[in-house]
Amino acid sequence: MPRTMPKLKIPALIRRPVLKITPARLLRGGRLKDTGRLPRYLGLAAIGAVCIWTPIGTYLSTAPLRFTSDLSLILPGAGASASVNLDRIGQASSFASSPYAHTSVSPTETYKRLIVADRILGSAAKAVGMETRDFGKPRIELVDQTGLIHASIVGNSPEDAQARGDALLAAFFTEIEALRTDELDRRELGAGEAIESYRQSVLATREEISELQKKTGLISAVQFDALVAETDDLARNADDLAAALGEKSEAVAALAETLTSTPKMAAAALKLHADTSFTALMDETAVQATLLSGKSARFGANHPEVMAARASHFAAQDAAMDRAERITGLDRATLSTLDISHVGSRAGLLSDLVSLEAERSGLSNEYQGAIARLEKARARQLALIEPAARLEDLQRDFSVAEAVFASAIARTQTNKADLFASYPLVQVLEDPSLPFAPSSPRRKLAIAAGIAATIFMLTGLALGWMRRSLVDRLLKPAEERDFDDHLVPAE
Repeated sequence: MPRTMPKLKIPALIRRPVLKITPARLLRGGRLKDTGRLPRYLGLAAIGAVCIWTPIGTYLSTAPLRFTSDLSLILPGAGASASVNLDRIGQASSFASSPYAHTSVSPTETYKRLIVADRILGSAAKAVGMETRDFGKPRIELVDQTGLIHASIVGNSPEDAQARGDALLAAFFTEIEALRTDELDRRELGAGEAIESYRQSVLATREEISELQKKTGLISAVQFDALVAETDDLARNADDLAAALGEKSEAVAALAETLTSTPKMAAAALKLHADTSFTALMDETAVQATLLSGKSARFGANHPEVMAARASHFAAQDAAMDRAERITGLDRATLSTLDISHVGSRAGLLSDLVSLEAERSGLSNEYQGAIARLEKARARQLALIEPAARLEDLQRDFSVAEAVFASAIARTQTNKADLFASYPLVQVLEDPSLPFAPSSPRRKLAIAAGIAATIFMLTGLALGWMRRSLVDRLLKPAEERDFDDHLVPAE
């Protein structure tokens, strides 16, 4: 077992005298119950209190009063979209995504930097009639996971602080509107060049179409399709007329063969049969022919009565032929072949022959006209095949160019409504407040700091008072610390 040293009690008479203050003693300190050190510690405490409270008192008595006005802004997080249907043009749509859709860009950070921009502070300072350096820089605070922006501005009075806040807000919103307007102007300028290019393309195509229309007379591809359909109709009509004409021609030929006459001769016979003068002349010719026959039977050929009867018959016959020539317009050689002896009984058949011939002649003329129109239509169709294809291509190009041009204009107009694409919508959640108490100097905070400093100073002095006991207890065993406490003389 380790040896223990017995505790010795040394009388006060044999204690060592008080030692002088040396650097070693200052560093080591004295005993806890040594009250001789108390005046020195009280002096140090007084000096420390003066060093602490003198600056605080000077600050509180000389610092000017400052007032802080607070305001809050909020950025709505929803996006916006719009769609417009344009008749015969297409659809124009615009879409503004949420300001928080892109993680690489934070609108709150953008607006935070914008609020403290020099030109905004300069505009706000000018609005309240002061220099920018005197206006002060607002303190901006962002709330995480929200769209809130808190700002505070310091003024010399409650009204001054509120006025500065109002001026800051007005300058901020004015600058936002200016930036949005500048963005729209720049976009419109860039879009205007593209729109002008589209317009020139539309005009060039339109001019080329007009030249082709003037040159060919073809207005549209629909007109060419109508021409093709018309040509097909003319071809079918010509075929139908040819079939009808063939039927009529066969009917006329069959009836003419039956009557051993021609339609022309049948018409002449009907005309003569319908003329009363010619009928009377023919009756007179028949009477004279009867008399001539009777005279010839009774007398010789050169008998005066026979000769007189023959002359009368020839005169009557000649008058009838003259009348027939005037009525029919035929010569006597042709009229000599005309048999009108039985016109009365064949009048219906001759009339049918004349009617069928008239119909056949009409069909023939109609067929010839249809053939002429068909040939003309086919010639025009063949001449317009290439121009029609070219015109269709040009009209397709024109439609595409016009659609692009119209959509570009529509997109430009809809972009004007999208004001919050680059600079999202921001609203005032809290107007600049009117402070009721000064924010600086902070008397309670200064006094609390003085009290804390005083406590720290007193704590340090207490530790200095106990430093020897604490150091000895940490560096030596318990027996040696007790023995040294009995040997240390009083200060």
